[in-house]
Amino acid sequence: MITIREKTINDLEFRKVALIVKLYCTTELGKQAAEQLGVFINLEECQKALAETSEYLSSFSNENIIPNHGFDPINKELQLLHIENSIIEVKGFRTIMSLCNTVITHQKALNKFKVYYPTLFNLAQNLSIVSSIPRDINAIVDRFGEIRDKASDELYNIRKSLSQVRQKINQSFSSSLNHYLALDYLDDIKESVVENKRVLAVKAMYRRKIQGTVIGSSKTGSIVYMLPETTAKSIRELENLLYDEKEEIKRILKNLTESLRPYADILLSYQNYLTHIDLTSAKALYANEINAILPSINENKDFYLRDAFHPLLLQQNQEKGLKTWPQTIKLNENNRIIVISGPNAGGKSITLKTIGLLQLMIQSGLLIPVHERSTICFFEKILTDIGDHQSIENHLSTYSYRLKNMNYFLKKCDAQTLFLIDEFGTGSDPELGGALAESFLDVFYEKQAFGLITTHYSNLKLLANELEHASNANMLFDNKTLEPTFQLVVGQAGSSFTFEVAQKNGIPYSIINKAKKKIERGKVRFDATIAKLQRERSKFEKTGNRLLEQEQKATDESKKLEKLNSRIKEKLENYQMMYDQHKRMIQLGSKVDELAERFFIDQKKRPLISGLLRIVEIENSKKKQKSAKEAKTELNKKKEISKELAMKSENIKIEKQKTKKSASSKSKKSVQVELKTGDTVKLEDGKASGQIENIEKGIASVNYGLFVTKVQIDQLIFVKRNK
Repeated sequence: MITIREKTINDLEFRKVALIVKLYCTTELGKQAAEQLGVFINLEECQKALAETSEYLSSFSNENIIPNHGFDPINKELQLLHIENSIIEVKGFRTIMSLCNTVITHQKALNKFKVYYPTLFNLAQNLSIVSSIPRDINAIVDRFGEIRDKASDELYNIRKSLSQVRQKINQSFSSSLNHYLALDYLDDIKESVVENKRVLAVKAMYRRKIQGTVIGSSKTGSIVYMLPETTAKSIRELENLLYDEKEEIKRILKNLTESLRPYADILLSYQNYLTHIDLTSAKALYANEINAILPSINENKDFYLRDAFHPLLLQQNQEKGLKTWPQTIKLNENNRIIVISGPNAGGKSITLKTIGLLQLMIQSGLLIPVHERSTICFFEKILTDIGDHQSIENHLSTYSYRLKNMNYFLKKCDAQTLFLIDEFGTGSDPELGGALAESFLDVFYEKQAFGLITTHYSNLKLLANELEHASNANMLFDNKTLEPTFQLVVGQAGSSFTFEVAQKNGIPYSIINKAKKKIERGKVRFDATIAKLQRERSKFEKTGNRLLEQEQKATDESKKLEKLNSRIKEKLENYQMMYDQHKRMIQLGSKVDELAERFFIDQKKRPLISGLLRIVEIENSKKKQKSAKEAKTELNKKKEISKELAMKSENIKIEKQKTKKSASSKSKKSVQVELKTGDTVKLEDGKASGQIENIEKGIASVNYGLFVTKVQIDQLIFVKRNK
């Protein structure tokens, strides 16, 4: 882990995210881990944490459920295991047993689902499972938290004796009760309980006639509570046995504690594992809440966030029913620094916070709400200067504080740094502060640092335009409604719309006009030019989006037509097959009818049977030919597929030549015989013949007898011309 400056964490509100993650934790140790959520510097460790969170998130949408990981901490028990001759209480053993069983259940489940959760499987496999721990505890402590009778032979004998003595006490007391009740020595209540002992309620006048010990008396003194002598002897025996039981239990627990001492580190690893799983589960639940994903991770300093949302703003707006605007931004070796300009309240600061917070979240193992095609890299340092940091305690003005911060930036910045600076250079004279800010930016650029800054200074916009690996960007602003669109556009500086915003907020035009006269004309023209470019850019964006929509609609329509054509062709082929089948059945029927007619006339069976057999043989031979032809067709199809694959790798010129040859051969076929009304024709792939009824605009109406269909004339083959 690396220590990110507290200032950066506060600027980007990372602790607020950690506190939300904490709410999803189910254990106390998990909540503590969420509060102390840190940032990874090692890429491999971070990728492992991200993979664990992503795998746990995927378990919410499939049937391979990860078991419950709830547990009670065993910190107190672990401390006792490191103290010689210490004894763990029964409740502590129950907690340890539950912890071990949960870990064993987890390891078994992840072993079963290792294909789905490989990272979590490896995490669980690293644990050394000692199945004897829960087994030994269960042999001594039952599910109610009581020591079992058979925890030892001695305890079993003691408890057996205890049971006998208690029975003896009840019998002796009942005997005394019945005896003295018959003598009318007892009060109406007969008996009571004093100091957890059953006693006789003796009338005061008869107390000397009872053999026993006085335990107490009623408030009026009319009743004396006495313990019979025979019962008292058994109670003394019971107390001795209870003491023996207590000592034996103490000895058993001590031995059990001693047996666990060698496994203290293993038990600690179990607790750490379940704490880690609890935190991972909380991260996954939070990711599910904000629709977060794991973008691709790269080591090439290629930073591209598409449709990125600020998670805190997203949740806040969802609660209020408001829309949240996503941001898209790209940084790489060829474009390391982006200078964002535009009007106030246009979303510049939110853009910086979104980028910074998402970077911190990724480097702490949290998934982020971005488009699935986003990619992100790692930075060893993340430096921020966002917001007003006037310090009354240290007697520092905002500008002094920012200068101290810039000095820190200059010392720490390198090629592994991401810096985010809001309102760069403000707090001093615009010209002098702008010049100093320009010098700072030069240094950051020379040190090959990556970063985003927001500014209203024109000299910084010009510098970004001049530097090879830097660029301008602006937050789009609707110049008609003077409302921000919260859309970042890279490649062009933005206007501050100073006078337009002032006019919208009710400042008199006369004052605005007077202000325009007080500044340099060139500055006004420069700002106006930028504003005009922004308007043009906005128009182009709208036109481009409209054209893309139209292109998409045309593509969809084309696909629909292709599907319709294929369905029509398929139906036509089915109709032709039906026609061929019906024609064949009619021919067979006529032959059989002819044989039947002949048999009816001459009543000769032999010609009938031989005729039927001949028909069957002819049909079988046709079927054999057909199956052979089908096999040949299948082989031809495979050859055609292989030919198509080979043709894809050929030259385009060869394809064109083949297309020309096929086109010329088709034209030759059509030229050879000019089809006319009344001609008998058939389809190129068909067997059935039909007669042309009429031809109109290259489409012929062909009568097949059972139905009439329209076919393009170039798809027909001439059979014969009818007179």
